[in-house]
Amino acid sequence: MQDARSEDDLQRLQDLASGAPVVRAVDEIFDAAVMLSATDIHIESQEDGLAIRLRVDGLLRPYGFLPAAQSRPVISRVKILAGLDIAERRLPQDGRTRIRVGGADVDLRVATVAGLHGETAVVRLLSRDAKFLDLAALGMAEDDLAAVNVQIQEPHGLVIVAGPTGSGKTTTLASILSVLNTPDRKIITVEDPVEYQIPGLVQTQVKPAIGYTFATAIRSFLRHDPNVLMVGEMRDRETADIAIQAALTGHLLLTTLHTNSAAEAVVRLADLGIDSFLLRSTLRCVVGQRLVRQLCARCRRPTEECSASASALADAGRFQPRPEDSYFVAVGCSWCGGTGYRGRIGLFEVIRLDEGLRTLIRSDVDASKLAQEASTRGMRTMLQDGMEKYRCGITTVEEVLRATI
Repeated sequence: MQDARSEDDLQRLQDLASGAPVVRAVDEIFDAAVMLSATDIHIESQEDGLAIRLRVDGLLRPYGFLPAAQSRPVISRVKILAGLDIAERRLPQDGRTRIRVGGADVDLRVATVAGLHGETAVVRLLSRDAKFLDLAALGMAEDDLAAVNVQIQEPHGLVIVAGPTGSGKTTTLASILSVLNTPDRKIITVEDPVEYQIPGLVQTQVKPAIGYTFATAIRSFLRHDPNVLMVGEMRDRETADIAIQAALTGHLLLTTLHTNSAAEAVVRLADLGIDSFLLRSTLRCVVGQRLVRQLCARCRRPTEECSASASALADAGRFQPRPEDSYFVAVGCSWCGGTGYRGRIGLFEVIRLDEGLRTLIRSDVDASKLAQEASTRGMRTMLQDGMEKYRCGITTVEEVLRATI
């Protein structure tokens, strides 16, 4: 009897989730997210209904609120799209799908978790538009871009992209892979999870529950005759050891590290126990990065003088205003949702490991000394890169300071 009631409830929920009102509501949410270039949709069950928030340019903003009667049907609709079990409401679930919104294909990665008042879903949106994987469009200065392009064309060695969570490291790696993705190269990746699906690559996803980790993946990859390996993240000594060995034995290896600067990535590898002589032999370059919001091109307003924050940096000797600088301030319009910002761009610093810098890589390597030496050899720091973008009216000094200091 209880099973029959449960089946009836499940069938009723499926009917509601497939009904026109719920389908239309979910489609409208996806349409709004794509129109605003949101990266995530947060669908959160609350006591009195369903709160919808969109992460736009790195910040969450409220989108709407649905009545409690629509909470389970809307969540179920999202789960059905991602191929998840709508009958399971206690355990977390993950899935993915592809939809077409506004004439463009969009990959969705859906994660659900049980909350106090019902399930919550977070939908990550990943556009399949090739322009999002254009290395030249990420915001690197011309000399940094040229240096990275030279290093990634080398037949072997280690290239690291460093930064905190949400700094765009995965997009940078995917863009590099798109450059390297030619018919004469075998490229294999192990990621957690696979965010960008790139035709021509062999892409795999870690599954710790069955013992498929970054380390075991790299071991198996070496038997598949690859030219390029991409490891989503170096998290432990075992992964780092195997990755370094792969870089030593004729493979180009790309990976990420969670550090605050490019120089700190070298220290992090030393902390993981990698011998300094191995680092000197394999490490080619480290790209440090952050993301800042770009000024809305439709409503930004020019101003003749730099901001008070920029003046303070100038007083501290960290910024030098020039007569040809173009300063702009955020205003706000319907296109940018009243924020004054639309889209994001990267701030970068690139350490190119020449012989002089390699001599500083020791077991007691000091990040500040390495960064200082790299600066004397031409490295542009993320702060300097950000202030150059401020000079050009791309962003504001407040955004640069928020991301770098």
